[in-house]
Amino acid sequence: MYENFATSTVDTGDASIFVRHGGEGPPLLLLHGHPRTSATWHKVAPLLVRRGFSVICPDLRGYGRSRGPAPSPDHAPHSKRAVAGDLVEVMRALGHQHFGLVGHDRGAAVALRLVLDHPSAVTRVAFLDGLPLSEHLARADARFATAWWHWFFFAQPEIPERVINADPDAWYHGDPSVMGQANHDEWRAATRNPDVVRAMLEDYRAGLTIDRRHEESDRARGARIGCPTLVLWSLRDDLEDLYGDPRDIWRDWADDIRGHGIDAGHHVAEEAPGPLSTALGDFFDQGR
Repeated sequence: MYENFATSTVDTGDASIFVRHGGEGPPLLLLHGHPRTSATWHKVAPLLVRRGFSVICPDLRGYGRSRGPAPSPDHAPHSKRAVAGDLVEVMRALGHQHFGLVGHDRGAAVALRLVLDHPSAVTRVAFLDGLPLSEHLARADARFATAWWHWFFFAQPEIPERVINADPDAWYHGDPSVMGQANHDEWRAATRNPDVVRAMLEDYRAGLTIDRRHEESDRARGARIGCPTLVLWSLRDDLEDLYGDPRDIWRDWADDIRGHGIDAGHHVAEEAPGPLSTALGDFFDQGR
């Protein structure tokens, strides 16, 4: 994976962030979702390098090979605000003051926080298979709770750690023929690490508490995304089934929305790297 990419570990103060980076041109920061690592982009990143971008793929705080502080009762060390702060520091350490931003799944929630907290740093943003966490929770009916029950299971204290760590391979499922063997091996090693599992659960605990409050505060003060915004969603996932066109929800948060569905399941970077990299390349090319 990631031929001709370098790897670095950046100390952000209370976290150490593992990052892959390569290419030349305008920088693009790609943020993975749960329970993946930066390896999930291994098919997309080289295609974007060929389009003339510098591509930066970190493991989010606590995921993969990145490490953060111990959890706290208020979940602030694993809040999207803390994770977004890490990523601004990573980009500065690599020499990038301004950059394009892509977030998938939980990475989309981090991308939202980053663009709202650090608007001058982000030139354009793309959200993949994601909505603001507060929008999900405001619409949490029986269909949502049935389909996404894991959000509420993960929020329970201690119980999910015991269940998952007892047999990680029974809990997390990945197909190396789809993921790629090296990506699969890296992901499997991460999900068998109890510290990583704890951090991933804290991501969800923060989502239902401190992250939700931060987003609701944004809405109350009228904060909006000012840069061009791309919304992409997987047609074989359930986002559109639950909510209809996700662009309609994002229009309450951003001034300039465009996007479309992609024929893929949830892990679009692994299942449809060609269409995804084309959509991202075309969008971010407009910002050169």
